[in-house]
Amino acid sequence: MLFDPGFHEGVVGIVAGRMKDRLHRPTFVFAVGADGLLKGSGRSIPGFHLRDALDLVSKRHPGVLRKFGGHAMAAGCTVAEADIGIFDAALQAVAREWLLPAALQRQLATDGPLALEYFNADTVARLDAEVWGQGFEAPVFCDEVEVIQQRLVGAKHLKLRLRHQGQLRDAIWFGHTDSLPAKVRLAYRLSLDEFQGQQRVQMVVEAAV
Repeated sequence: MLFDPGFHEGVVGIVAGRMKDRLHRPTFVFAVGADGLLKGSGRSIPGFHLRDALDLVSKRHPGVLRKFGGHAMAAGCTVAEADIGIFDAALQAVAREWLLPAALQRQLATDGPLALEYFNADTVARLDAEVWGQGFEAPVFCDEVEVIQQRLVGAKHLKLRLRHQGQLRDAIWFGHTDSLPAKVRLAYRLSLDEFQGQQRVQMVVEAAV
């Protein structure tokens, strides 16, 4: 749980999502609302139903949550500043009870290697034309690659030149700044990168081992 009087109510959901992604822990971020109460936005990980957790907190500590709602992966609530410590301790208690050790380990399911004949713009177009969502995720592929070049762009994204299945590929890992070893196994999605009027298929990296 994070709170600072300087936080802006309009961005607490974005910050909660980024902290959840970085730490792989359920996260709530609060800001002071126009009525003086704290407005919180939360994001969760698989295995921890955030709305149900808030419901349990409200039953154990009546009156602490002025309002709450949401679903498994995202929820919001309103708390008085004087009660924020109670909320923090109560939510952590529920997390200790519900979260199994396996849920705290970051996992990424993949669809395995992508055959060479499907690494093209037509495949990207077909994937982009589908509607993906929770429980029906867009495909994530996984392949061994050789890192030929790597550099930072925008000070916070890793741009890569790879050798993959004997072909040179472009790839980018958004929000990642650490260098990769010469040979690595990547989990990635496909996208089209347009530069100087030309489109090229690139790998958008999700993870590396």
